[in-house]
Amino acid sequence: MTAQQHIEDHGLLRFLTCGSVDDGKSTLIGRLLFDTKTILVDTLSNLARTSERRGLTSVDLSLLTDGLQAEREQGITIDVAYRYFSTGTRKYIIADAPGHEQYTRNMVTAASTADLAIILVDARRGILTQTRRHAKICQLLGIPQIVVAINKMDLVNYDAQVFAKLQEEFAQVAATIGLEKVRYVPMSALEGDMIVDRGDSMNWYEGPTLLEILETAPNSHSETPTHHELFRMPVQLVCRPQDSANPDLHDYRGFMGRISSGVVRPGDEVIALPSGQRSTVSHVELGGVALNEGVAEQSVTIRLADEIDISRGDMIAHPDTAPQVVKEAQAMVCWLSETPLDRARTYALRQTTRTVKAKIADIPFRLDINTLAQDAAPNQLQMNDIATINLRLSQPICCDSYKNNRSTGAFILIDEATNNTVGAGMLL
Repeated sequence: MTAQQHIEDHGLLRFLTCGSVDDGKSTLIGRLLFDTKTILVDTLSNLARTSERRGLTSVDLSLLTDGLQAEREQGITIDVAYRYFSTGTRKYIIADAPGHEQYTRNMVTAASTADLAIILVDARRGILTQTRRHAKICQLLGIPQIVVAINKMDLVNYDAQVFAKLQEEFAQVAATIGLEKVRYVPMSALEGDMIVDRGDSMNWYEGPTLLEILETAPNSHSETPTHHELFRMPVQLVCRPQDSANPDLHDYRGFMGRISSGVVRPGDEVIALPSGQRSTVSHVELGGVALNEGVAEQSVTIRLADEIDISRGDMIAHPDTAPQVVKEAQAMVCWLSETPLDRARTYALRQTTRTVKAKIADIPFRLDINTLAQDAAPNQLQMNDIATINLRLSQPICCDSYKNNRSTGAFILIDEATNNTVGAGMLL
């Protein structure tokens, strides 16, 4: 067996970079892409020419992600920039979140699917209000792993005491907001120290480089699923082929969807929700090929031993770990729209493949994202506000708390008049 065959694939990792304005998020991503040699030659040439026109003596790697013209002119990140790269052992999707407070909604969008968040801290400026804000949003959205990257160490002479002081300060913030599993790494995105290569300037730091942390970080489906691990499959389509030339298909009835979590096998007892009808799985298929099991993130077709009424928006689960079925729910929501939330209006709530009408019964409190205090119940929510709301639904939804299952605990609110997404929520 060759050395190449021994390389283990650690799967896809989705991670987010966030922090205050000008902490170096875009430069960090550019450095990762540059040092892992995933930048095309023509792209690098364009960056070099742009940097030269600006009077810079070296390539400005932040231009790789700051793609909008307004961003390049202001030197800040506005929209969420996504980039893909891979190494010998892993594939990555990076989301570069905006640092400015007015783009909180963009950061929430980027964080919703992340397995890991890198919170950057400028070694000169320390822990800022926006650092705390983004740390709290990471905690609210249940990002399981946090890396605090103390950046721009080159501007403080690579001082170990500066790193130790900022590590202690952030640890206090993390304890206050309930942020767990935090790791710390000193680095210089501009010079490349401790990102892919260790460099020679911080020999006092004995921990892993940023890439070494990313290479070994578990993703949301790293753990081997067990037979009854919260199996959830929202039904997207009921497949009933019509082929007069093939009589075997006359009785074919398959339920198609993407497995949100867990595993399902032929012979498993399952329950269809919200009806509560039970049956046994007879086949699990992927592209017409029978599988011994279907696992999270696969889009499969499930066939059942009994003919039961299931339609789009229903959910198939194991009976002993079934999700709750509710018509009233409490949730944390980030308001995305420039038009304020109107409690007199009805919105469409979309959760997994199910869409129902929803009314906001009341708003118990709004979170002051700067002080992390809970403001008294407001009458409405403005863009970027984060608040707890109580929902009343026209039809039941099958859900888990977001803390327990990010796939089935998340939803969006849609303005039925414009079809715009106006809110992103997490069920409590």
